[in-house]
Amino acid sequence: MTPGARRRSPVPPRRPLNIVTVETFLVRPRWLFLRIETDEGHVGWGEPVVEGRAATVAAAVHELSDLIIGVDARRIEDIWQTLTKGGFYRGGPVLSSAVAGIDQALWDIKGKALGVPVHQLLGGPVRDRVRMYTWIHGDEPEELADSARRAVEGGMTAVKFNGSDRLLPLDTPAAVKRLARRTAAVREAIGDEADLAVDFHGRASTAMARRMLPALEEYDPLFVEEPVLPEFSREIGAVVAGTSIPVALGERLYSRWDFREVLAAGIAVAQPDLSHAGGISEVRRIAAAAEAHDAVIAPHCPLGPIALAACLQIDFATPNFLIQEQNLGIGYTTADAGPLAYLVDPAVFTLRDGFVERPTAPGLGIEVDEAVVRAAAEVGHRWRNPLWRHRDGSFAEW
Repeated sequence: MTPGARRRSPVPPRRPLNIVTVETFLVRPRWLFLRIETDEGHVGWGEPVVEGRAATVAAAVHELSDLIIGVDARRIEDIWQTLTKGGFYRGGPVLSSAVAGIDQALWDIKGKALGVPVHQLLGGPVRDRVRMYTWIHGDEPEELADSARRAVEGGMTAVKFNGSDRLLPLDTPAAVKRLARRTAAVREAIGDEADLAVDFHGRASTAMARRMLPALEEYDPLFVEEPVLPEFSREIGAVVAGTSIPVALGERLYSRWDFREVLAAGIAVAQPDLSHAGGISEVRRIAAAAEAHDAVIAPHCPLGPIALAACLQIDFATPNFLIQEQNLGIGYTTADAGPLAYLVDPAVFTLRDGFVERPTAPGLGIEVDEAVVRAAAEVGHRWRNPLWRHRDGSFAEW
């Protein structure tokens, strides 16, 4: 010890924040919220859901709660490892979504206990504002163009739309031309200073995706999303090699191991979902893996306010972040059952010129209106995604 230096007394360890309750709430339009409370009265919120399988995920959360009741909520990584590996069978959307919601809530608790936003616990912010995009809608090119124009006039700098409806494995030239006309109309409406993204939604076969992408080259999409289904991820390298358009995917991949093959194949944009892919803990690792492959992340989030708040904490702390999806305008919500309806103060999500400012409140940066959530859960929901058929009666991807 340096002569004259004061000897510091060791700081006694703080009392554990032991988990005492885990509750879930099915709330409209299609979400599942999670509330965790500790014996010190700290409350954290998460959003564990598989859209259309919310009740199944709720059951998984309550099974996993046996492993965390009485455990110190601050031991986030140890809990994550236990929940994902302690049951022998691993992975899949239901388990990883249940873990994701618990993980979000634990980060919320830790941030609140320390009085800092989660992004400060992830190394601190690397930006002051996060760029968002909005969905636009319409079946005809003119409708899409009008929707896009209004979005940009309202301050958005990027829009996304579905490129097509149902597609045959090898569809007609007319299907390709419809896609091109829709994209051309949007590009003309917003000009070259704004971005457009085209979502294939996994509706195209690998062969059809390779046929369709060249028709979009001249319109310079920011990215084309999910051109093939996740079960054909091994084919994504051929799709990437056949186009200059950045390829994005990942909403139906649930771990860093799921992303390993597609990142190596050259996707430009990884799209993990904070409510599906193991929460904040796993998505920060996916982001790091993407950075090692010269890829950026654009978290998938057609969900509620807790999921979006978790996304923003990652976005502000991640160097290779691109742009954030958000639910407003996506088409699933109403004024009384949208992401803002469940917050005490929705101003945290206020968009200015297409960006949202960095949240400074502790934890996830939002205050959930618990009374509204509990009242909504009395009604609940049983949302299911549409089921599509081709003209011959066979199943079609939605």
